Amino acid sequence: MRLAIVGIRGIPNNYGGFETLAEYLVKYLADQIDITVYCSSKDMDSDLAEYNGAKLRYVPVTSHGAFGILYDTLSLLSAIKRNDKIILLGFGGGFLMPFLSRKSKKKITVNIGGLDWKRNKWSPSARKVIKKAEELLIRNCGNVISDNIGIRDYLLGEYNRESTLIAYGGDQAMKKGITDEFRQQYPFLNSEYAFIVTRIQEDNNINLMLDAFSAQDQLPFVIVGNWNNSEYGIETKNAYVDKPNLILLDAIYNRDILDVLRSNCTLYIHGHSAGGTNPSLAEAMYLGLPVIAFASGYNEYTTGNKALYFSNGAELTEIIKNYKSIDRKKVGSELKQIAEKDYRWEHITARYKDVVALN
Repeated sequence: MRLAIVGIRGIPNNYGGFETLAEYLVKYLADQIDITVYCSSKDMDSDLAEYNGAKLRYVPVTSHGAFGILYDTLSLLSAIKRNDKIILLGFGGGFLMPFLSRKSKKKITVNIGGLDWKRNKWSPSARKVIKKAEELLIRNCGNVISDNIGIRDYLLGEYNRESTLIAYGGDQAMKKGITDEFRQQYPFLNSEYAFIVTRIQEDNNINLMLDAFSAQDQLPFVIVGNWNNSEYGIETKNAYVDKPNLILLDAIYNRDILDVLRSNCTLYIHGHSAGGTNPSLAEAMYLGLPVIAFASGYNEYTTGNKALYFSNGAELTEIIKNYKSIDRKKVGSELKQIAEKDYRWEHITARYKDVVALN
């Protein structure tokens, strides 16, 4: 079987959830399937011809913003000609779908991830475009994968389309001890702290979390993100960087460093609101961290209602003020049990292989 993975920035991954998924599909399936991963030559620092047994094919268009639709469309057109099956991640190829033959449509398995048209980072007109692209994808593709029960229910209610439920993995995260070198480089490791790794965008409730933590002095808040990638990120960092209880770190792509900072936190905060199973949340669960998550509905599904939840700043502030009364060990242990059962890449990638082979 010749399989193409389309819709991501590229691999090796240092960016986001779909890129993580692509990396692990390659890791576990490239010895069984002839895999090609489509990458943006404009966005990737490397120009490798292959990675972990998969071929990499480059398209000279950025995957970001409005150009992402063009990037996905060109990638999809190329992939259809060269491959037996295609995994399309995201919404970008939607406007091409009605023009494809029935045979080509059947090749395509789609995972839209979350509901991108709900994200505040998009303008009202962009949201309408994204929603239409989503509709065209779901109505025309061969198979649909949903990564969260909430997404599965949405697709069934909105489009009357059944989908196969397959979550993301979290077992790439590893618990790491703190060395003296790390303590010197990151002094907050010497005391209790709350932590999050996230994309810096409004729908991840960045301001809500920063306001809640800056209003108290009991627990420092360490937030790792791509602050410099958007006007919103730059403005937000400038507004909060001098708050004494906030530690705003630029994106960290070295997994060893990230695992040390994350696996030793007192609380893990998760602010995503736009739906789907977020890989950073699955990783936090696999590490056995006590998670405080935004009550989006999707996050409750992912955590099996075993985390603590907040709907607004006042609720998060209250949780922070009383964090010492939380049975953090119990919360973390219950979340780890869920992750070990449901969020392991070896099992997840095997299920993707089964679904892709259906048509």
